[in-house]
Amino acid sequence: MSSKSQKILVPIGFTNQSIIALQQAVIFAKATQSDIVILTVLELPSTLGLLFSNFESQQEEMKSKAEVKLHALKEQYCQGVNVECAVAVGKVYEKIVEVAEQFEVNLIILGTDGTAKNIKKKFIGSNAYKVVRSASMPVVTIKGKEIRKQCRVIALPLDLHKETREKVSYAIEFARLLNSSIHVFSVSLENNDDVVKNKLKQTLSQVNTFITSKGIPTSMAFVEIDGSDGFSNSIINYSKDIEADLMMIMTKEESNLELNFLGSNAQKIINNSDIPVMSIRPAIKKDLTSFTIQ
Repeated sequence: MSSKSQKILVPIGFTNQSIIALQQAVIFAKATQSDIVILTVLELPSTLGLLFSNFESQQEEMKSKAEVKLHALKEQYCQGVNVECAVAVGKVYEKIVEVAEQFEVNLIILGTDGTAKNIKKKFIGSNAYKVVRSASMPVVTIKGKEIRKQCRVIALPLDLHKETREKVSYAIEFARLLNSSIHVFSVSLENNDDVVKNKLKQTLSQVNTFITSKGIPTSMAFVEIDGSDGFSNSIINYSKDIEADLMMIMTKEESNLELNFLGSNAQKIINNSDIPVMSIRPAIKKDLTSFTIQ
């Protein structure tokens, strides 16, 4: 790690899930000696609402009340960690990304409720998805209710896309910071071509050897499925089986604005996993993280 202070951004919507994310962020910050920025965003009314409201005159009062609430959360949950509070006005996901860049944070930890039960709601419409899609730094989404006191196992699912290998360096550095082991695995359909299976196994072996050479405890597995549960559920269920505390996936923004991991399954993994998911976008010609492998 560099001498520059590491920072974690935690967006707060004052929901139970955002409070869980804050508590998880505090544990993470203590383990990585990071500072925290807690942010709440006041959404602008619609154009019609602006015409028939006195939002501008109320804005300063609303910001003051939000700051009071943030400082209360800081006092209640953030003992032993350096914390800055911020309030922004605008579209939620845009302001989260903007503030993350302004404060030069290294990581965003974001609570999400995922898809509501019995409601066919596409995850693409949520602020969590848009932050994952837009942020240059890694984003950890917290859907589960469990507060994880430590990160013992990092689950690292691999496919054959060359971009997914970039996350290996992140996994190594976070494993060092969190004193974790790494479990690399690939999921393959039973009826996949043997050439594909052999390539996956070769990639697994290479990654496993590389991680071991860096002094990180590691293990690997090749998981064959019949496809009935789908790739995303198989990845989630296997990560549960190995009792992972964090799952890392590489996301890729395509022209159709869909995330791509083993197809389009990143959305489903982020949306349905009770295990915290760290989403990492491929680097854009430069190093966008200060967690550098030594």
